[in-house]
Amino acid sequence: MSQSFISRGGRVRLLGPSSLQRRRWLTVPPLAIVIKAIVTREVQVEDGFVIRTLEPAWLQVLDALHRNPNALHELTPQQLEELIAASYDKAGYDEVILTPRSGDRGRDVIATRRGWGSVRIVDQVKCYKPGNRVTADEVRSLIGVLHSDRNATKGVVTTTSSFAPGISSDPTIQPFVPNRLELVSGIDLRERLLGPGTPSATTS
Repeated sequence: MSQSFISRGGRVRLLGPSSLQRRRWLTVPPLAIVIKAIVTREVQVEDGFVIRTLEPAWLQVLDALHRNPNALHELTPQQLEELIAASYDKAGYDEVILTPRSGDRGRDVIATRRGWGSVRIVDQVKCYKPGNRVTADEVRSLIGVLHSDRNATKGVVTTTSSFAPGISSDPTIQPFVPNRLELVSGIDLRERLLGPGTPSATTS
């Protein structure tokens, strides 16, 4: 089915679907640019800022991730933290806090769901390039955070890369997985954002 648009000269041109798709492909900005406007900081609290996700930017982020499987690697650490915070907000958590860049006590994002089955998740975000894997010591540091933050019910390590082999079976880590500790690789993150069956990114 052909569709029309008004050209600069004011003339109506007919484009087939493939042409429209190519035009859209060229006009959607890269993920690193779109994500600058993904959240707004609404209220300052003790642990940081309560955020809300801006819907237009969120949809553009999903589009950029769909088009480019490796788009997560374009982000800075701060941009990735904002994306993770937005994902909790979109998942329906009642309060999502983006902690400050310094003095966060190992907690980059704090997401709380109140009421029946209430939970408080602390997420430690690792913005790593492919090949730079999260180590067992880094995962253990989040276990320490869980012990020090009495209100935390679960810890999550989210990375754009992957985890060192054998982490989930490490005797100091395995007892916490998956109920108290969750490990989210770059591939896992893309599937959470876009749904299962999405094209795989390079995360090794």
